[in-house]
Amino acid sequence: MYMRTLEWDSTAKRLKMIDQRVLPSKLELISLDTYQSVYQSIKDMAVRGAPAIGVAAAFGIVLAAQQSQAGDVDMLRADLNQAAEVLGASRPTAVNLPWALKRMLGVAGHTYSSTADLRAALLDEAQRMADEDVALNRSMAAYGAELINDGDTIIHHCNTGALATVDWGTALGVIRMAHEQGKHIHVLVDETRPRLQGARLTAWELSQYGIPYDIISDNAAGYFLHTGQVNKVFYGGDRVARNGDVANKIGSYMLALAANANNVPVYSVVPTSTIDMELASGDEIPIEERDQDEVLNIQFQNQPATPKGASARNPAFDVTPHELISGIVTEKGVIYPPFEIHLAKIMQES
Repeated sequence: MYMRTLEWDSTAKRLKMIDQRVLPSKLELISLDTYQSVYQSIKDMAVRGAPAIGVAAAFGIVLAAQQSQAGDVDMLRADLNQAAEVLGASRPTAVNLPWALKRMLGVAGHTYSSTADLRAALLDEAQRMADEDVALNRSMAAYGAELINDGDTIIHHCNTGALATVDWGTALGVIRMAHEQGKHIHVLVDETRPRLQGARLTAWELSQYGIPYDIISDNAAGYFLHTGQVNKVFYGGDRVARNGDVANKIGSYMLALAANANNVPVYSVVPTSTIDMELASGDEIPIEERDQDEVLNIQFQNQPATPKGASARNPAFDVTPHELISGIVTEKGVIYPPFEIHLAKIMQES
């Protein structure tokens, strides 16, 4: 099934993307024609998933170049730097966002004879990044699918499919590849509270692919692991420190703890652009804390689930220490401990 999460509309000269806020009720596309609207789409999670956020920001720079009234290349670069600051503030945890912006500004730093040439180069680069993302995902899927056996039951956390990338997906892409290879697999889908990316998005994607699944509440994962009903845990990652600590959607750490207590392997699937070699450990990864209303607005039987006047804490991510991770799947292959040594080696080769 073709599912490009975001795509450049060359006729209208704007960015089209799937609005993930309204899934699974309806599949709806939105069109963005300013970098400010891209910023808002990332912040409001119309687009989400570290790889998709990075490419969306790249196209945000393209739109900023279109918006600019600069009369020369230097003035246009100044406008692009300002746009990059705005886009970079949309979400702090996923390293793909600053990575993509740095890459786009690097292109802007080359020599151009006109603003038109610079604008064209930026669009080419953003398109290249989108196409690279799909190719990287397929490569990761091929490596990761080798870890899945026929008959496996897998717990998957959050959403890491085509919706979290430009197309195909990371951890869910691995599961999809194993399914397309003819392996009989079953997925236990963590709801992933409070925004329910698992129940809303992953379950929807699995339905499209024809992969058998059951949705489970996040706090049921330990039961299935302890009773021997799970063979492997797969999830993605929004930033990986050089020691192998993985920042991912909140709840990943608890899932990894339960899996390790029951000798079930845990795999994080990420492109090398998600690996941040400048950070020694996960303690240095900034953790986004989102609006408490995402927790407080949850309803039960059409009634508020929390007392009036209640307050809540809402960290969007947590960090799984590297000792709880069995392997990190990348487009270069599966990386095993000791991560500090093997990640450094693979990043030098990238």
